[in-house]
Formats: sequence, structure tokens, C-alpha cells
Amino acid sequence: MNYIPLNKYRYLWFYQHQDMPVPVVDLEFIKPLTESRSLEIWTLNVSKDSLDASELEKDDWASQADTWLEKGFWQSAWDSDDAALPEQLADFIQWEDNTIVYFCYAGEHVVETTWGVFKRHWKNFLFLDDGSLLLGKKRKEVVQFQQNGTFSLGKRP
Repeated sequence: MNYIPLNKYRYLWFYQHQDMPVPVVDLEFIKPLTESRSLEIWTLNVSKDSLDASELEKDDWASQADTWLEKGFWQSAWDSDDAALPEQLADFIQWEDNTIVYFCYAGEHVVETTWGVFKRHWKNFLFLDDGSLLLGKKRKEVVQFQQNGTFSLGKRP
């Protein structure tokens, strides 16, 4: 079993928040991964040695300065009534809506969804924002969200 049932997910409230509930039609595409599957995705895509984005090894792609191409700010867009992604981020990621994405909070905490669902409900995913990584399956583009309201856009090897 690769997924935790959403109704048993400890952070279900992210998607049921009274100010921005995710519609049922999109909830079915939000799939928290089990700890073992999360570790597998993290190890294959982020780091073999560290389980936390703030403690990556110097040879991990996410800790390499040349991975990151530009920075932007997400906090003001998150605070606004507009549901749209920050324009800089939306311009950088040009994936099809059905692209599988992984929102990686940490090595043992990853949520799988589609790019379309993430775009519509990105604010819900950012209730935890301490170095979280957005990765597209078989895609090079990557986004890292920081607690200070910034994001970094990059390309992984």
C-alpha cells in the first residue's frame, strides 16, 4: 500500500480549512504517501542521506547553488483572495495539468497529486512551508518554498 487514506491523514485539515476547502472532486487526487513510500520517493528524487531539506548534504542537488535559477515571493499571493499561483512560479512551471507531482515536506512526509490540483489549491499545501519541495514526476523543474515567504525556482539534474 503506497497511500494513506485521506480521511486518516494527520493533516487532512489542510484541505478542509474553512476559508479554502478543497472540493471533493479534487480531494480524490490528493494522496498522502505512506512513510515507506515517502522515503522511497525522497531517496530517489532528493537525497539518499538526509531526510530534511534544511539538512541536505553538500552533494545533494537541492543544496547546489547552480540548481536554483531565480527567487520569488509567495506569501503575499497566499494572503490574497486570489487563488492563482504567483505569476513567476506559474510562468516557470509549464507542465500539463495531469502531470504527477510530489509535494515533499520531508523524507517521511510526501503528498502526491497532479499539477492541475496543485495549481488550484497550492495554498492548502503551504500550511507547512519549511523548505518543502515541489517535484514533477520525470520533470527537471523544481520549486522550494521557505517559511520566510520566498520560493526558489530551479532545475534538478
